[in-house]
Amino acid sequence: MTSSNPEASARPDLTQGVAVDEIPIDGVFAGLVGEDPVILARVDGAIVALDGACTHYSGALHDGLRTGHTINCPLHHACFDLRTGLALKAPALAPLNRWKVEAEGDRVFVREKLPAGGESLAPDRDASNDPKSIVIVGGGAASFAAAQRLRDLGFTGALTMLSADRDAPYDRPNVSKDYLSGDADPSWMPLKGEDFYREHDIILRTNTWVQAIDTTARVVTLQGGETLAYEALLLATGAEPNRPPGFDHDNVHLLRSLADGDRLITASKSAARVAVVGSSFIGLEAAASLRLRGLEVHVIGPDATPLESKLGAELGGLIKAAHDQHGVRFHLGRKVDSFDGERLTLDDGSVVETDLVVLGVGVKPRLELAQAAGLAMDRGVMVDAAMRTSDPHVFAAGDIARYPSPVGGPPIRVEHWVVAERQGQAAAAAMLGLETAGEPPYFWSAHYDLTIRYVGHAEDWHAIEVTGSVIDRDAEVAYLKDGRVVAVATVNRDLASLKAAQAFVAG
Repeated sequence: MTSSNPEASARPDLTQGVAVDEIPIDGVFAGLVGEDPVILARVDGAIVALDGACTHYSGALHDGLRTGHTINCPLHHACFDLRTGLALKAPALAPLNRWKVEAEGDRVFVREKLPAGGESLAPDRDASNDPKSIVIVGGGAASFAAAQRLRDLGFTGALTMLSADRDAPYDRPNVSKDYLSGDADPSWMPLKGEDFYREHDIILRTNTWVQAIDTTARVVTLQGGETLAYEALLLATGAEPNRPPGFDHDNVHLLRSLADGDRLITASKSAARVAVVGSSFIGLEAAASLRLRGLEVHVIGPDATPLESKLGAELGGLIKAAHDQHGVRFHLGRKVDSFDGERLTLDDGSVVETDLVVLGVGVKPRLELAQAAGLAMDRGVMVDAAMRTSDPHVFAAGDIARYPSPVGGPPIRVEHWVVAERQGQAAAAAMLGLETAGEPPYFWSAHYDLTIRYVGHAEDWHAIEVTGSVIDRDAEVAYLKDGRVVAVATVNRDLASLKAAQAFVAG
């Protein structure tokens, strides 16, 4: 955020001082030091100053929710410690800078950053029972978050990540959003650079496939026969996009990995038309991104309204209207009967001609390793609140994990980025004998200038209650089951989303 932003320009210059009584007791105060946004807060009888922009996507923290010693970002619910600036909860993976506060009479001044270092998440604990070696299978959200949190908590043993992906861990949600549309520089995509793994003594092996897990011997066997011993193991193998029969042509694209995104971007440069099969979140985000690249976009989906089964008719209709306004052509209530490489024939006999096809028809969790290892399964790997499987030395997180629902009801399996990251952080803590409080699931979905934020989990519901106006893009949508709110979606009500998350935590 810079001074060219009218809202930012209106904030006080903290180098010129601010009256102490202007700083709220329970909230935060927003100002500027040069062009840097800075927040002031009263904490434990003192006034502290921290960066005012979230280290994830630069959300304005003064618009977030303060709870005790923490501040929560309004965009994607990252959480920071106001005393130290440390990132406590994903998706933020880096701390906020702290600033020096100088008191002069009844005013405080902020002029310079404090030196980095000295703050640590590592608790004062007995580490003698820590595993000597930890192996993480997977290279996505849960895997990276677990590896980082293990080091942050003071784990000093051997730590190895085994990823089948081509790339080091990256910002996967952006693959279908800004990266695909061309608005995200490729250099933004890695979660951390190579120096991070070196400095934290994390062995990262990409293009590496795990063939088997022997839970008795506590050994992982790689493709090719190499073996690695472990004392604790995290399985975070993610999910595989579905590819229905008949879509084996070269111009058919999946959209899961950064490599998938690169192939689709290259193909789109010589294409004029694309058909997205499936009106899922990924499918519609891809449709928006490819429309922004100037392609003619067709979306084929079985539902009368996109995402109606996930969000209800009103929000689904709002998302469709956003795509309509940008020229996306919908073929709803339809399925594909066949594809000859150039023409999609639908179940009503109509034909959609296309240069490219993007499949957005869901994913399936990669459960083969866990099943072969003999872990307890139920449409996913069964874990407890600490992400521990039926084997006490094996943990599971992310798309494969079925875990106790933090919003009540039976165990759930959730395929969302922030959920996976926080599960990885919880698993890391549990491996070291520490506990982490449960968090309600959270995700966001972006379509042009429309963003839906969703907290909780509603596989179905008995009623929907709307506060505000969906059509005016100013709404809070609550999903109720058995008279209890189980999820809340918001449009341009970011603080309401944070409060809903807090309400779930409070029970």
